[in-house]
Amino acid sequence: MTATPTDTDLLERARAWAAEDPDQQTRAELEAVVAAAERGEDTDLADRFAGTLEFGTAGLRGALGAGPNRMNRVVVTRAAAGLAAYLEDTGHSGGSVVIGFDARHNSDVFARDTAEIMTGAGFKALVMPRTLPTPLLAFAIRELGCAAGVMVTASHNPPQDNGYKVYLGDGSQIVPPADIQIAERIAAVGPLADLPRGDAGRLVGEEIVDRYLDTVAGLAEDGPRDLRIVYTPLHGVGGTTVAQVLETAGFDAPDIVEEQEHPDPDFPTVSFPNPEEPGAMDLAMALAEKTGADLVVANDPDADRCAVAVPDAHGWRMLRGDEVGALLAHHLLARGRRGTYANSIVSSSLLGKMAAAAGQPHEETLTGFKWIGRVENLAFGYEEALGYCCDPEHVKDKDGVSALLLVCELAAQAKAEGRGLTDVLDDIAHQHGLHATDQLSVRFEDLSEIAATMERLRATPPTTLGGLAVERAEDLSEGSAALPPTDGLRYSLAEGARVIVRPSGTEPKVKCYLEVVIPVEAGSGGGGVDAARISAAGRLDAIKADLRGAAFGGTHG
Repeated sequence: MTATPTDTDLLERARAWAAEDPDQQTRAELEAVVAAAERGEDTDLADRFAGTLEFGTAGLRGALGAGPNRMNRVVVTRAAAGLAAYLEDTGHSGGSVVIGFDARHNSDVFARDTAEIMTGAGFKALVMPRTLPTPLLAFAIRELGCAAGVMVTASHNPPQDNGYKVYLGDGSQIVPPADIQIAERIAAVGPLADLPRGDAGRLVGEEIVDRYLDTVAGLAEDGPRDLRIVYTPLHGVGGTTVAQVLETAGFDAPDIVEEQEHPDPDFPTVSFPNPEEPGAMDLAMALAEKTGADLVVANDPDADRCAVAVPDAHGWRMLRGDEVGALLAHHLLARGRRGTYANSIVSSSLLGKMAAAAGQPHEETLTGFKWIGRVENLAFGYEEALGYCCDPEHVKDKDGVSALLLVCELAAQAKAEGRGLTDVLDDIAHQHGLHATDQLSVRFEDLSEIAATMERLRATPPTTLGGLAVERAEDLSEGSAALPPTDGLRYSLAEGARVIVRPSGTEPKVKCYLEVVIPVEAGSGGGGVDAARISAAGRLDAIKADLRGAAFGGTHG
């Protein structure tokens, strides 16, 4: 924006913000932007003050910097004060709040600010002893009997971001109406100078880490342990935790990708620290090729997600989140794990069929672990974006450490039988049909186009996609007995295929989730599954092409 005389209100707000900012760096940054705006230069001042960061699917999350639309000490202090007011108003005065943090820029600073605001408001602030995985914080909330928990992390976002994840005393992430009620109290916070600040709380002892490690390691039963593993924490905080859990469970130490072994908030070896992104796993797969490994496993930077790569005829390939979800469900069902098996609506329909075949209930939820973690009598939950909850009794959130251990256990069992994880996936396909999934994501510069795209599809839903009839079109914003309302559309196609279209909760994108189901001929062996895969790939491509035309006019993609 170019500063003009009409921007005096914006400049005054920016000066007031800078005056209140306790952080020398962001205060100087904002003062420099204000000075540039006063000189009539183009600046990002309007964007910095275009509203405030709000709780979305993943709590607060945004780029580090000065202003209400960025992550900084002012925003965090207000968020902590709003959370304290909410806890007080809901009958938790004087309770404990446990605070964890990852290794991103300023995570430790934001954790300290949160602790000081909590103690100032009369709560007991328990601060995790060092940078640790997000699931360990979720574990600590219930283990320590806390009223709430805060994790300072931006998970797998780019290095310039940070975030603030809030959990309530049941160990689950916040859901409506708690998020709205907390946001109202954040908005009502007065001048920062008026907020009482206490001490930095009490450090939680290392014994909470040991209890988590033992609890996770205890998920593995007696069985084969011969498995050569390559592991990468992707410059995040999972490294020591994973190494200790694998050792306690009886596995040999994994070969760790040296360049990515230690926490580094700049994530120098990857363009985007998300194991789903192209290139993020290249170093791990190269090391696996070199060492003759059986399996590659990875965590995202806060270790709440788990990625898996396996060898096949063409080298190493990443498994999709739906494939890992099916493997973990298969493993737990084979052990007799009883209860509800749950997945988000954008994940594969395969889990429902597997649960039904084993006589276990199944439930679909809205996207996000804040919904999956709340499923009653949950036995296992997952979402296709590499999130798995394998031990809901102790961690009611996705946990990349426990998922990684169970994948290794299953891979070691398969290896002892002379097989691999792809063979287990083939078994599942023979029993339930090949469920193949894909995504079409379209990024928009103009955010109004996202709403316009959804409106266009609501007004004129497609009648066929990829040569398959659209048998049912559902507007998920209307809600149902099974699901609360959400902005999304679901198309049920002939032959078990399905498409879901929804705006992303964290990026300026519309995401389309595709699934086709191809029967596998009985007695056809691996060749039958290979043929089904070829057929599925062609069908997914055809659906994607039609969808691009119907939803985006063929101009995006």
